[in-house]
Amino acid sequence: MHIAFNGWFWDQPNTGSGQYIRHLVRHLRRLDPQLELTLILPPHNPSPDNVPDNVNVINTGGLRGKVGKIWFEQRTFPKMVAKSGADIAHVPYWGPPLSSPAKLVTSVLDMIPLVIPEYSKGIFNRLYTALVSSAAVGSAHTITISEAAKEDIIQHLNLPADSISVTYLGIDDAFHPRMGAERDEAVRQKYNLPDDDFILYLGGFDFRKQIDQVLLAYTYVVKAEGDKYPLVLAGKQPAWGTSVFPDLPAYAEELNLTDLIHWTGYIDEADKPSIYRLASVYVFPSMYEGFGFMPLEAMASGTPAVTSNIDVFEEVLGDGAYLAANVREMAGGIIGLLGQEPFRDTMTNQGLARATRYTWRKTAQQTLEVYHKVMAMEPK
Repeated sequence: MHIAFNGWFWDQPNTGSGQYIRHLVRHLRRLDPQLELTLILPPHNPSPDNVPDNVNVINTGGLRGKVGKIWFEQRTFPKMVAKSGADIAHVPYWGPPLSSPAKLVTSVLDMIPLVIPEYSKGIFNRLYTALVSSAAVGSAHTITISEAAKEDIIQHLNLPADSISVTYLGIDDAFHPRMGAERDEAVRQKYNLPDDDFILYLGGFDFRKQIDQVLLAYTYVVKAEGDKYPLVLAGKQPAWGTSVFPDLPAYAEELNLTDLIHWTGYIDEADKPSIYRLASVYVFPSMYEGFGFMPLEAMASGTPAVTSNIDVFEEVLGDGAYLAANVREMAGGIIGLLGQEPFRDTMTNQGLARATRYTWRKTAQQTLEVYHKVMAMEPK
């Protein structure tokens, strides 16, 4: 069996789609050495790194940017699939071609543009969302990463339930309470992190992440604990004050929190395990996710997580995280984890146990089962 992958996100390991394709290809290679795997790369990534041995690479030319992405997805990728002779074309993100020379498998990691319309504003974004929504019905099978995401796909794309498989994602071995801990102090110095306990948010700052709720919850922590526990907001800062990126520094100033917050800027992927380990509590109150990578990474690192109580977190995180229904509950969870050692130990252990359920080997095994199912289908 020969699988050809759309490699648009291969050079973006700091994104969920980039992590997904890298881990999937690597673990498929380990799981079944007899598989023939081909990675079809876009023009912006002519020299890919970390490609496993015995994976074919096809480099392509053409346009870059938004228009280049559509051209690659709709024309270049199918053309190279035909050239490679692959049995299955796998697009590991929501960007399938309207027509494919091989049986098409599409991974839809989330439905953000349809669930939250603000993310599909603008003529280009609306047209692209319409294009990939139409193309999705042409897939022989769709893969997604949670039952919650599957329900969204059924609702918004009207795909039949039996055409969608859930393959949970995995957590890298680097996220561990002790493995690699010898680097922690160097990482602390690199980002000028507090010397003692601190509360951490690590991720993006678009309004879907609801960092305003982190700031508001933190005011309750400050009332209860004073300035004992600084708040670290880690991640690349955007241009503030847009419809997607609210002006969080201004809101922090309004709440009189400016002097208690440390903004780290961009975090290198290799440094994330240390930052999770160094934190006392990780907070992640997102309103919508396809899976929940980051709280799981924190839990796997031995740091208890406080999150919103959205359906996907109830499904994926379960009792491994403290799920809060509102800002007051969020603040109560943070304060409890900081000050009550038995509660903290319980949540830490439950988080570690929950995180062990999610491995990339299991993701690869379930994906391979989808490939076999697709190969057994009669041609349409």
